[in-house]
Amino acid sequence: MWRNMTNYMKKTLLILFTAVLLGAPVSSYAFMEQGGIEQSVSNIKIEIKNKQVRVVGANGKKIEIYNLTGVSISTIQIESNDANLSLNLPKGCYILKIGKVVRKISVS
Repeated sequence: MWRNMTNYMKKTLLILFTAVLLGAPVSSYAFMEQGGIEQSVSNIKIEIKNKQVRVVGANGKKIEIYNLTGVSISTIQIESNDANLSLNLPKGCYILKIGKVVRKISVS
């Protein structure tokens, strides 16, 4: 009898734990589906719309693009304070890094 009760309690706790994890908010990425997503940290502002990236406040810095496994895809030098860049990337998720600013994006 105790064995059945222990198994029942384990299953109940597992279900509760899973429900809590699934209900937790997920954040820290920009998903490009409709409209632009605007993210800013310090003085650098990143706006993403379709396959266009607008970067404000990063003159002279490099934008580094990585896939989700951490492999470097591309590095682009930003030459102005308000730069518009066209991402020629296949569909998928990528990581953009400008200095200490890091954003996860999805190209559709």
